[in-house]
Amino acid sequence: MQTLWLLSPLRVEELVLVKILSYKYRLHTRKDEEKKNLVPFSTVVKGVLLQQLVQAIVAHFWLTTTTKASGVGEQPSIAKQILQFLIAMFIMDTWQYFVHRYMHQNKFLYRHVHSQHHRLVVPYAIGTLYNHPIEGLLLDTIGGAISFLVSGMTARTAVIFFCFTVVKAVDDHCGLRLPGNIFHLFFQNNTAYHDIHHQLQGLKYNYSQPFFSIWDKLLGTYMPFNLVKRPGGGFEARLAKE
Repeated sequence: MQTLWLLSPLRVEELVLVKILSYKYRLHTRKDEEKKNLVPFSTVVKGVLLQQLVQAIVAHFWLTTTTKASGVGEQPSIAKQILQFLIAMFIMDTWQYFVHRYMHQNKFLYRHVHSQHHRLVVPYAIGTLYNHPIEGLLLDTIGGAISFLVSGMTARTAVIFFCFTVVKAVDDHCGLRLPGNIFHLFFQNNTAYHDIHHQLQGLKYNYSQPFFSIWDKLLGTYMPFNLVKRPGGGFEARLAKE
């Protein structure tokens, strides 16, 4: 379901232009990234590529099978596709919130599965899908399949939806607060919101992903935060309770 991610193999922060701007828009310093993260970059790359291979195989099998079973057919109206998109977003959010939260509450699952993702205390774009294979199956594959089936979208609409989901997830983990970012304008659940969850003090908060913050606010796991300018340049997301 996450095949578009292969189109972004380079870390955004490593591009020359972003290197120049990074000090102005980074949520963490480069020194923090090197000091706090518990896994080397090369290991993250290998883990993500493995994850992508599995996801690509599953997505190909799933979409080709369901397309053959249902026939090609015509695309529904734009209005209906938008409705299906919104339904899929809500289903994906609901599934991922409860599975994600349970992975934190269950000590065995956290220790042996979900903790792999949290080895990146300071997230960056290429580490977005650095997950244990079991987590990838539970969160992304099954969550994506349920969203696809319940919304009733066609395979073509599903490709657009999953591409959008991946781009949003990458932005949530990129560690940059770029001006004019449309995701920050339309979604409260954004880079800074998810950065709080990756901080040690925020592990039990801000589980919602990748679109809305509904379930966090309804179930008491929402952690408000303040985005402040860092003296050396850039921004810092601070828990409001600090």
